[in-house]
Amino acid sequence: MTVFLLGHSFRYEIENIVRLFFPFSHFPYLTEGTPQGDYILTEISGGQAKVTVSFQGKRETSQKALSPAPDKGEQEMALCRLLFALLESITGIHPAWGVITGVRPVKLFTSRIRKGQPRDEIRKEFSEDWMVSDEKIDLCLETMDAQQPIIQSVREKEFSLYLSIPYCPTRCSYCSFVSQAIALKKNREGIPAYVEHLVKEIYFTAEIAKRNGLTLRSVYMGGGTPTAISPSLLKQVTDAVKEAFSLTGAVEYTIEAGRADTVTKEILSVIRQSGATRISINPQTFRDDVLERIGRRHTGAQVEEAFFLAREMGFSSINMDLIAGLPGDDFDGFCQSLEKAVSLNPENITVHALTVKRGADLYAGGEYPLDPFVPQRMVQEAYRRLKEEGYLPYYLYRQKNTPGNLENVGYAKPGQISYYNIVMMEELQTVLGVGANAVTKLVGEKGIVRIYNYKYPDEYFSRFSDILAKKKEIDIFYGEEAKKNG
Repeated sequence: MTVFLLGHSFRYEIENIVRLFFPFSHFPYLTEGTPQGDYILTEISGGQAKVTVSFQGKRETSQKALSPAPDKGEQEMALCRLLFALLESITGIHPAWGVITGVRPVKLFTSRIRKGQPRDEIRKEFSEDWMVSDEKIDLCLETMDAQQPIIQSVREKEFSLYLSIPYCPTRCSYCSFVSQAIALKKNREGIPAYVEHLVKEIYFTAEIAKRNGLTLRSVYMGGGTPTAISPSLLKQVTDAVKEAFSLTGAVEYTIEAGRADTVTKEILSVIRQSGATRISINPQTFRDDVLERIGRRHTGAQVEEAFFLAREMGFSSINMDLIAGLPGDDFDGFCQSLEKAVSLNPENITVHALTVKRGADLYAGGEYPLDPFVPQRMVQEAYRRLKEEGYLPYYLYRQKNTPGNLENVGYAKPGQISYYNIVMMEELQTVLGVGANAVTKLVGEKGIVRIYNYKYPDEYFSRFSDILAKKKEIDIFYGEEAKKNG
C-alpha cells in the first residue's frame, strides 16, 4: 500500500486515519508518482477534496466541493472524512471513534456544553460530522457528567503534586516508560542516589509552591512501581512530602503499588503512615500464562493476596487495572479477569486498551494481536459489565497505536472518583512534577506551559542543577498570572 499526498500537507492527519484501519502496517507516503496496485490517493485540487482507495481488487473514489476560500481546517476535515468513509466501505472495519484522533475526547464535549449547545445537537454533530458511534458518544457524555462535581470544585492557585519512581521489578513487554528493572544490579544500586535527589527536588518544589501561594489538593506517586524500592527508601520520600508540603487541604493522596510481587506488610505500613488515602494494585490480567508472557513475575493468586492484605491493613480506596488485548489473552480470558476483579469489589477499576508503542519490547518483537479488533469486544464487555455492577466511567483518554482505535477508561463506585485523574487528564489544574521523566504542567489564563524533567535516572543525576533551574519558570508563570489578575 502506498499513500499519496497531492496538493496538501496533511500527512499527520491522513496517517492517523490510515492507522485506524491498518494499525501495525507501515506505508510509504509520497507527494508525487503514479498510483498502481494497492494505494490511497488524497488530493486537494480545483476547489475539490478527492480521495481514491484501491485495495485488494476494490477501487472506490469520493470527492467533495470546498468553499470558495477554504482554510486548512476545512481541507483537512474534508479529506479525513472522505478517507474514513472509503476505508470503512472497502475494509468492512468500523472504528468507533470516527475521525477523532485526539487523546482527550471528553474535552470536546465539555467545551460545547459550556457554550450552551444542547445535547441533541452535540450528539448529531459527533455522529454525522465526526462519525463517532452512539456507544462512544454515550461514554463521553456519561464521563463528562461524572466529572462535574470535581470540575466545579477546582479553584484558582490550587495544584496537584506528581512524584515519579521510575523503577519496577521487571520490565513488562508492553511498557514504553523509562522505568528501570531492578532485577539488573546497576539499576538497583542507583536507587539510593535517585531517592536522595528526589527528596531534594521535593523540598525545592515545595518552596516554589509556597512563595507563589499555591495550595496542594492532591498527590500522586507513580512510576514505574513506587513499591519496588525498599520500605526505608520509600519512607524517605513520603516523609519528605509530609514535611515539605501541607497536606491539610489535600483531598486525595495516591501511591501506586501496582505489582503484586512488591506488596508486603512493611511497604503497606509505610504507605499508611504517609497519609496516603488511595492505592493501586494492578493485575492487568489474572491469567498466569499471560502474566508470564508479558514479563510479570507474580501470579493472579498473588494479586488477590496483595488485595486482601491491603484491605486488612485498612485501605478503603483501591484501584485495579486491567488491559484489553494482551498477547496470549482472548475474549474469554479477559472476561474471566474482569469477573475476578469485580468479585474483589475494588473502589476503582481502570480498563486500558493495549497500546503498542515503539519503545516497548512487544513492538520490537512483533508480538501484537493478530486480530487488532478483538480488544473492541473486551472493552465493550467491560463497559457493560462494570456499569451493571454500579461502576461509573469518570475519566477517559486515548493513545496512538492502540488496536481497534480504543480508549482507556477509569471506572469508579459512586463517591470514589479519583480527583487527580480528572484534573490531570482534563488539564484543569497545575500539576507540579518531581523526579525523572516527570512533567510540570502549569495551567492558567495564559494557557498551559509544560516543564519537562530529564527522562532517565542517569540524566536526572548528572543534570540535576538544570532541572532545578528550569523550575524558575513556575515563578515566571505565576508572576505573569498575578499581573493579569492584579
